Amino acid sequence: MLLATILLILVQAGLGMAVNLYVTIPAQHRGAHPSNFFSGSLSSVGWALAHGPVALAAHVSLGLALIALVTGVAVFSLRRRHGAASTWSSLGGLFVIGAAFNGASFLDFDNNISSLIMAVLAFAAIGCYSAALFAA
Repeated sequence: MLLATILLILVQAGLGMAVNLYVTIPAQHRGAHPSNFFSGSLSSVGWALAHGPVALAAHVSLGLALIALVTGVAVFSLRRRHGAASTWSSLGGLFVIGAAFNGASFLDFDNNISSLIMAVLAFAAIGCYSAALFAA
């Protein structure tokens, strides 16, 4: 599970780079510049899945699947009571979720810093899952 998580995060990061380079997010779409981050982000993610370019929709879909996967990995490792692997898996999961929040923020406000933070958190998550794999 840990190796699959690492590989999927790498695929997600590569797809994110392609989206960053080749996809233009329109300034006005459902969810753009919301007054409430959470409801606006939900609208932005819905827009990206339903009306966004294929690469963006794939990136968002894989991101949502990754959230489910990293949650499952953390729960599994915590139930197995493997101290170091549990710690690294949980921290890696938090980094993936943080990357997802920054991805939603990028959809909402189109600030490049959100894209940078998303990439840094993805690489941090890869480091955590690598450490968890080593510990296991």
